[in-house]
Amino acid sequence: MKTNSAGFIQVFKSRWIYKILAAFIAVVLIAGGAHAVAMRLSIAAAFERHLGRMNENMQGMMGGGSGMRGVNLYESFTAAVNDSLWISALIAFIVSVLAALLISRLMTKPIHRLTRASRAIAGGDYSHRIPPDEISTDELGLLAQSFNSMAEKLESIEAIRKQLIGDISHELRTPLTAIKGSMEGLMDGVLPADKSTYQQIYRETDRLQRLVEDLQELTRIDSSALRLNRKAIKIADLVQAVVVPLENTFAMKGVALKSQVESALPQIVVDSDRIQQVLHNLLGNALHFTPENGHVVLEVRQDGDAVLFSVQDDGIGIPPEHLPHIFERFYRADKSRSRAAGGGSGIGLTIAKSLVEAHGGKLWAESKGKNKGSTFLFTIPVE
Repeated sequence: MKTNSAGFIQVFKSRWIYKILAAFIAVVLIAGGAHAVAMRLSIAAAFERHLGRMNENMQGMMGGGSGMRGVNLYESFTAAVNDSLWISALIAFIVSVLAALLISRLMTKPIHRLTRASRAIAGGDYSHRIPPDEISTDELGLLAQSFNSMAEKLESIEAIRKQLIGDISHELRTPLTAIKGSMEGLMDGVLPADKSTYQQIYRETDRLQRLVEDLQELTRIDSSALRLNRKAIKIADLVQAVVVPLENTFAMKGVALKSQVESALPQIVVDSDRIQQVLHNLLGNALHFTPENGHVVLEVRQDGDAVLFSVQDDGIGIPPEHLPHIFERFYRADKSRSRAAGGGSGIGLTIAKSLVEAHGGKLWAESKGKNKGSTFLFTIPVE
């Protein structure tokens, strides 16, 4: 009952309903006015016509009395009124139909614009928009604004799709070209069939495999096919499982890796493998962009109703203009660095961001500028 009442009240809050009501009233008033004017103009002529006929009949009658004259006058008046009603009703009907067509055309004009625009979008023209000066303030205006917003998002998605296809083609072409060149060199006898040549081919094949695996992972995340195996875990155990295997890798490059975990942190309910994947990605990213004798610190602390993870380095940093884009697919702040030098497929940060958001958290980056280090932070809600 409450739902029906709320819906009934919502109907009367609609500006479009008042427009329809005003259109009905306008048609009724126009028809009534046309009827009144037509009857006023036609009734005098009709009455005179019938009165003339009555006089002709009276002159042809022999010995007619006053009672007969009264009856004939009444009948003439009634006939005149009926004739006037028919004429005025026909005129009022024609005028009301024309008025209804005109008003309905004016009212449905925004709908026709939306229909044409939606057909343009369906035909692939994502740049089509409803002009702002043609958008009203009623419900259809809100619908037009929503349509423009949808068109902008579709245009953005289409641009991302085209860019993604180009980026993937480029990323696949690089290792395939290297593999093909090495194989041709082996067949032509230009390259020696030794261990170093095979290692080079293996490295390029490994890069190609990592790229394909990352794309498959990203596809699963985007299609909501990712399943999280959530369990309650201790944060100290999670950090240790991530840091210990990476200590030798950091030591080989001469970068110090430290971890700082706040005491008495609550347990978090997460997919441990996925959060480790996020931390591995952030720490690996910090390692590649931190020079020798640099420092990387993994810190975990309580932040309100969430646990805050941060990976801070004193490496090359991120210019401010690149910060909003670093989580985009295949985006690189330093265009001169190759994928091999960068150490990744270019979508690792995108995957990390998606995994954090799948846990209900948020991932972002901070940097004071070039050569001033950077910090990647993400939160995980405490359940």
